[in-house]
Amino acid sequence: MISSRDLNDLHPAVKRRALAMISACDADGITLLITSTYRDNASQDKLYAQGRAGAVGPVVTNAKGGQSWHNWRLAFDIVPIVHGKPCWATTGDAGRLWRKIGDIGKSCGLEWAGDWKRFPEFPHFQYTGGLTLADLQSGKTLRGDA
Repeated sequence: MISSRDLNDLHPAVKRRALAMISACDADGITLLITSTYRDNASQDKLYAQGRAGAVGPVVTNAKGGQSWHNWRLAFDIVPIVHGKPCWATTGDAGRLWRKIGDIGKSCGLEWAGDWKRFPEFPHFQYTGGLTLADLQSGKTLRGDA
């Protein structure tokens, strides 16, 4: 199983946007930790099982292997570091911080899953270049200069 935190494992167009986002957050005094970039299908299936069928932990994804943007190197997850610790809370001051991070990511050309109406994921950012998962599954790829 392969599960990466390395930005070099992302598609170059996504990596470029991720680096711009990290830089913009840093300039605003926000430190980010990359928690996930590429995941192979087996790693995605293991994550999907979490919180289901007796697996320990909360449900954190609705995507099985091949159904996640991470599987296609087009997504990454982050967490802000506050007072030296990851801040997973999404309400109150923490919620305002996440919204600021989301706005910064969007200004860098990324889609922020915190805006999703169904199953919002505050740590998740992606760049699809207009492709759908069905496009990727049928063999289409994101252009290198996207």
